Amino acid sequence: QVQLVESGGGLVQAGGSLRLSCVASGRTFRGYTMAWFRQAPGKERDFVAGIAWSTISTSYADSVKGRFTISRENVKNTVYLQMNSLKPEDTAVYYCAAQYSGSWFSSSDYNYWGQGTQVTVSS
Repeated sequence: QVQLVESGGGLVQAGGSLRLSCVASGRTFRGYTMAWFRQAPGKERDFVAGIAWSTISTSYADSVKGRFTISRENVKNTVYLQMNSLKPEDTAVYYCAAQYSGSWFSSSDYNYWGQGTQVTVSS
C-alpha cells in the first residue's frame, strides 16, 4: 500500500547535473524525515542527504556537501535531490527513504524505501 517511487536517474558526464524525484503514496508523510541513500556495487548503502518535514532542517554527507541539494514539496508528497558538479564517484543506485524517528544517518532506522534509480557519471 505504501510506496516510494524514484525517478530521474541516468547517464551524465562529469560536471553535469541531474535531479532525482521520489513520489510517496499510500499515506501522508507528515512529521517524517525523508532522505536519500546510495549504494555502489560491493559497497554499503550510505546516507547522502536528509530533510525534515518542516524543510528547515537538512543534513548532507561530507562527500556531497555544496554540490547536492535536498528539498521536498509536502503537498505533492515528493522529495527531490538536485545533484550538481557530478563526479564519477557519485555513480550508484540512489534510494529514497522515510522515517518517523531515529538516526538520520542509519539505514536501519528508515521505515519505507523506494526501488532505487541508477545514476552513472562518466569521465
